[in-house]
Amino acid sequence: MENQPMMEATSDDKLWALLAYVFTPLVPIIILLMQDKKDRPFIRAHNAQALVWGIFNLVGGTILSSVLFFCFGLPSIIIWAIGVYWGFQAYNGKYVEIPVVTNFVKNQGWA
Repeated sequence: MENQPMMEATSDDKLWALLAYVFTPLVPIIILLMQDKKDRPFIRAHNAQALVWGIFNLVGGTILSSVLFFCFGLPSIIIWAIGVYWGFQAYNGKYVEIPVVTNFVKNQGWA
């Protein structure tokens, strides 16, 4: 099911999905506060994944950067860059399946 086009995704939906991945976790939280955006199926699926991915980036990236202090924050940048790639996939109207994160989000009923 990875990278398969989703139906009824407007250009606005695609843009918000991209922004959610690029500026995670700030934009996903903003989207949750916007009633007209959070109920859109395309945005909802990507927003939940972007939020979980952003929290992972904050926690995991910080820990990795602390342990690997000689890398000067490179682990966080790499994790962020992977999220940006998924954002561009979403901008192209595709559903992104993130290992572990997608199953977690679906099991919680967030997407």
